[in-house]
This record gives sequence, C-alpha cells and structure tokens, in this order.
Amino acid sequence: MEKRGAKLIIGPRLKALRTSLGLSQAQMAAELGVSPSYITLIESNQRPASARLLMRLAEVYDLNVSELAPSVDAQLAADFAAALKDPALEAEGIGRSEIDAVLQAAPKVAAALVRLQGKHAEAVMRSQAEMNPLTDRNKVEVLGQISRPVEIVRDWFYATRNYIDRVDRAAEAAAEDMDLRRTEPQVALTERLADHGIRIRILPAATMGGSLRRYDPHRRELLLSELLGQPSRRFQIGVLLARVEQQDLIDAAIDRAGFDGEDARRLARVSLANYFAAALMMPYRRFLAACESERYDVELLSHRFGTSYEQTAHRMSTLQRPDARGIPFFFVRVDRAGNVSKRFSAGRFPFSRFGGTCSLWNIHGAFEAPGRVQTQVIRMPEGTSYFSIARTVTRAGGTHAAPAPRLAIGLGCDIAYAPRLVYADDIDLDRMRPVDIGLNCFLCERDNCSSRAQAPINRRLAINELERSVAIFRFEGE
Repeated sequence: MEKRGAKLIIGPRLKALRTSLGLSQAQMAAELGVSPSYITLIESNQRPASARLLMRLAEVYDLNVSELAPSVDAQLAADFAAALKDPALEAEGIGRSEIDAVLQAAPKVAAALVRLQGKHAEAVMRSQAEMNPLTDRNKVEVLGQISRPVEIVRDWFYATRNYIDRVDRAAEAAAEDMDLRRTEPQVALTERLADHGIRIRILPAATMGGSLRRYDPHRRELLLSELLGQPSRRFQIGVLLARVEQQDLIDAAIDRAGFDGEDARRLARVSLANYFAAALMMPYRRFLAACESERYDVELLSHRFGTSYEQTAHRMSTLQRPDARGIPFFFVRVDRAGNVSKRFSAGRFPFSRFGGTCSLWNIHGAFEAPGRVQTQVIRMPEGTSYFSIARTVTRAGGTHAAPAPRLAIGLGCDIAYAPRLVYADDIDLDRMRPVDIGLNCFLCERDNCSSRAQAPINRRLAINELERSVAIFRFEGE
C-alpha cells in the first residue's frame, strides 16, 4: 500500500468497504463526520487517509485498520508478474506501478488471472505434446499427474505460513508426555512404538534394497536401513507415530484444506506426518526459546536437539504460532544443477514455480565450500532485501560404491530480522551492498547480467552482430 508520510492511499479498499455496507458517499461522510468531497477524493486516490480518519473508521465500523491496508503478498506479486509475461495475454508495456495498483485494489482478481494463465499454459503444453511426435509424452504425463499435486500441497503450506497449529500442538503434547527433554530420545520413541505393539529392526542396506524406511503392518515392524544416522532414525520413528496416533487429526486437517484429488491428499498426508515428526523432536516452545537464546545458531541447535542441520533449519521456517512467533524464515533445498526439491516460507519470499534459482544467490556458492555457512544480503527486483545463509549437507544413504548426493540448504529472512541472527554479528548491514538477484533467468528482467543463462520470456532479443556484451543475452528495452 502506498504511503505518504504517516498516511495511506486506501481508495479501492475504502470504496469496497462502503459498497459492502450499502452506503452512499454522502452517508459514509455523515457517519464519519467528514465532507462527501473528502470521501470522493480518497476513493479516487487523490487524497491519502489521515490517521484521524483511520481511527474513526475503526471506531464507527468496528474493523481492524490493517484490513484497509493489507500488505501485498510477495508470492502473488511474483506469480502475477510472471503470468503477464505470457505472450498470449499481449500484456507488453504494463509497468510496475500498474501491477502494484491491481495487487492493492483487487488481489483476488490477480490470483484468478494467475490460475487462468496456469491452466492455459498447461493446455498449450498438452496440445503441443499431441501434435509433436518428438515431444517427450512421459514428461507431459508427469507434469499433469505429479507436479500438480506437489504444487497444490506447496501452495497450501505457503498459505498457512508453513505452520499447522493442531498438528504442531499435538506433537508438543506428545513430546511432553514422553518426557523427551530428559529421557534419551531414541529409547523413549522406541518404547512409545512398543506400546502400540510395534518393534523396530535395523537391517543391512542390501536387505532394504533402495528403501531407507519401510513399515510392515502385518508383522507390526518398522524396518530402518543401517544407512540412516540417529537423527534420521528418530525422525522416521516420529513419522510412524504420526500415522499410528494422529491419523484422524491429520485427515481432519486435509479435509479442511479441501485438496483436489487423491494424489494431493496422499502427498499432504506424508507432508503432515513429516511435520509432526519434526515438531515432536523439536517441541515448539522449547525450540523457539532455544532459537531466541542462541540467536538461531543452526549448528548449535542441531546438537542440542539431536537433529540434523536440514531438520533444524526446516523447523525454523515453521515458527509462526500466533501467540509466540519466531523469525519468519524461508527455506529452500537445491542440488548442484539448481533444481529445487524443497521450498517453504513462513514469510512472503517469492519463490519461482518453475526453473531453478538465480545463480548469483549464495546457495549455489555453498558447493564451493562444503559444510561451511555462507552469508549474503540479496535484493529482489521489487526492492525487498533478505539476509541469506547457505550450507551444504549430505543426504543419508551414501556408500563407497554409491556416494550420497550433496545438497545446499538456504535459510533466509527479511533484512530487518538480521540483527537477531548470530550469522550477522560480523557484518555491517548498513554498509553491505546487496546482491541483486531475480527469481530465475526466465522471469528476471535485470539488464546486462553476466550470469544470465536464458533470455527473459516475452521480451524480444536484441542481437548485435558487431558487438559482444557482458551478458550472453541482450533484450530490447535494456
């Protein structure tokens, strides 16, 4: 929402409120004790709303003033800007100010257009696959049957700010009941499964084949591979406890979410069981208190709670309980090729829905110094800056013959929260120059970027046969 000093431009929101109440401008003006012309000027965005008027609105109509000036959803902003790049919309020339105006005045309309563009793109891909005999039809099928459920579940977690209250509180209660803070976790978790008549067996990797965990409901056995470390073994026990003790709670959460399709429901069920396991190992209030006292030192907290670096960093992105919030982190996991296999956000970091991540982001540089935390201040195209830390981890299951893949974990937050992090202690945040990045090359319109690997979509290439520029791709309008 545009600000002028301490005042706000709230024209579309005020008009929507007045219309919903069935009031004319003159009637609303009378109730607020202002002139009708003042209401007219505000609704046309020619005048800002004063603090006095905002207080009067809250008093007369019993509303929260923030409802008139909600913050723009950064993910919706990114998706909307990307959707407008579709050549089918012929939306060239739409500036940032016009995009912002739509997001502020009619965010639901913007979201509807994003959904429509997504369905159009999917239909185009499907038709091209049918007409082109060289198209990889298996990939098209995977996109339709697998990628969509993944995006549905990811969107749901994003909408909840990566915090599922009832599941989180149930895990916290279970941790207290098992007395996990004083009892050796492995013993307590094993005994908890034994109470349900389930025993745990650690089997050789050759016996497990390609599996790290397998539950045999007929023999009442949880089979774990010898390749799993202690944190991963405890986590997998927690996953099974979620299935045994909290299935009704998880199913109720899925029903409330209203997922479309059985595949999405199954994936959500797996995701919530994983969520429960992490919350069981790192109970909310105890973990949040430790995060605040140790200033979000991921390595130290991993030792304290007996969890892996990835488990701990991921858990940090879920600390959004309304009455006890932590820093709203975003979390991302990528491989060497830049493929994103996990992305969650307690804040509003605008992840891209396709493609990799910007190569200028330090999450890629983490591979150059394995196991060492990298820090960076990044700035997105809309101007928001974030403090980012990145470190590599090695997945479970590696052997000499088949080494485990190395992945990079990125954890970040709005720059305003950086002073609360131990990782920012030696950094002068006021003088540090942010690194300008984009969502990915397809969606980024930053000019003359030497790291650009793709031309931005919906922009015409500018090809000069007599010149070699820093950037591989140049485009009109640079």
